[in-house]
Amino acid sequence: MELNQIKKQALELPIRDRWHLVQSLLISIQQETLLSISPSPTVKPLTNLDPWTQSLIGVIELNEKEATESYVDYLEEKYS
Repeated sequence: MELNQIKKQALELPIRDRWHLVQSLLISIQQETLLSISPSPTVKPLTNLDPWTQSLIGVIELNEKEATESYVDYLEEKYS
């Protein structure tokens, strides 16, 4: 089957089915991407996480200063 045929058929699906298709494709791409990246000895593989949880990886990016400030704010609120 050609890509154009697949696109046409996908666009004819109900929206709920299209969302499921999108989620399945994203999970497949993420897993393939994770497998292609050479593992770092300090990073544990994340393939054992639920696909929904995996989809959250990288959504929020903090630099070191923001991460530290955020954690300090959390601790101040917790212990004050």
